[in-house]
Amino acid sequence: MRHGQTDGNKEGRYLGRTDVPLNEAGEAEAVASGVLPGVKKVYVSPMIRARRTAELCFPNAAQVVVPDFREMDFGIFEGLNYEEMTGNEEYQKWVDGMCRGKCPGGESMPEFVDRVFAAFDAIAREAMAAGEGQLFIAAHGGTVMALFSRCGRPEKDYYDWYVKNCQGYVARLDEESWGKDPILTEPVLFEKLSALPEERIRL
Repeated sequence: MRHGQTDGNKEGRYLGRTDVPLNEAGEAEAVASGVLPGVKKVYVSPMIRARRTAELCFPNAAQVVVPDFREMDFGIFEGLNYEEMTGNEEYQKWVDGMCRGKCPGGESMPEFVDRVFAAFDAIAREAMAAGEGQLFIAAHGGTVMALFSRCGRPEKDYYDWYVKNCQGYVARLDEESWGKDPILTEPVLFEKLSALPEERIRL
């Protein structure tokens, strides 16, 4: 799931490596999304906005920090919004490329997708080996899009997996794909944790 709202989200800023907290609305929407006290473990981005969302939504869960679940590094665009970069040639070139190229001083979309996928692949294999039946992840909108654009089936474009604050997906890991790249099937978008299909989670 994606974290709750921050002031940066509200202002349309590119925030990847900048560690900003939830704003008042973000705190409220995380609680309103639903509280799952039965979750015992949640994998989180190291950013405070993701960790706080997990704390509110999964109050009894141990948090396992996964550094590579952090948002994309936007390089010189970090902390700015499109209005502040009007006339910036490097920004316009990046936008004209559907924001898939390398941000000067930061990452490209393919690099970001590879980073998120490698982190997910590692924790999923570890969880399977330990006999864990499910994974809960609290991270960023970009993290969600990166993971599902690589692993989600049916295949869709990166931007087609967009989620709003506190939204996310529940999906099944296709065990037949194990040994190769893991595939996430039957993805269902949830707008609130409280709306998660009961048959898809085990608490």
